[in-house]
Amino acid sequence: MHETMHETKLDIPQILSRLPLFQELAPEQIAALESACRERRLAKGEMLFQKGDPPKGFFVVVFGQVKLAFPSSQGNEKVVQILGPRQSFGEAMMFMDRPYPVFAEGLVDSLLLQIGSVPVFELLQRDPMFARHMLAGLSLRLHSLVQDVETYSLRSSAQRVVGYLLQQCPQSKSGEASFDISLPTSKQVIASRLNLTPETLSRIFHDLSANGLIGVSGKQITINDVNRLREFDL
Repeated sequence: MHETMHETKLDIPQILSRLPLFQELAPEQIAALESACRERRLAKGEMLFQKGDPPKGFFVVVFGQVKLAFPSSQGNEKVVQILGPRQSFGEAMMFMDRPYPVFAEGLVDSLLLQIGSVPVFELLQRDPMFARHMLAGLSLRLHSLVQDVETYSLRSSAQRVVGYLLQQCPQSKSGEASFDISLPTSKQVIASRLNLTPETLSRIFHDLSANGLIGVSGKQITINDVNRLREFDL
């Protein structure tokens, strides 16, 4: 595991106060949450929890990447979400007190905070604004899941890939049309996230490259013309 995984000294109040979920909390409320926080360090490929495990609070990614996925008896998996810094997960299962429906695995060496449920429930009872933030966060996740269903149902395989690549582009400045991007994880994981086979993803990358829209070198993708890519439909 990388050396910094063992040497990092966390400023937990600062981390919590910068999260969208907690940024409106008073220092004493942050302190109450800090007492319920536990550091969790994951190596690449290490499991955080398995499908069916009971919930024990929820998690926040400090750095790294975590994959949430459904296992299958055939040895395949369906990636539900890829989470990065400042993203949280597990809140819904904490509220419902039901086993996790997915497993969580580190895609790279990662550092997480596990936040226990008791102080969260106490804050929800005392602070209506905190309750609104928590509801807003869960609502955004539900909206994202609905968008996923729409994407998989109504968009072609190529449209999913094009949409994903466009999401990875930085906000373009006036006149900028080309970008170099680095895929955040393996093509196999991205294919599963887009509900594609790795072979289909590779074919689409090849077709986009043959049409002069992108260049592919491992995880490095060159978007030659953002507008042409946005308008392209295989």
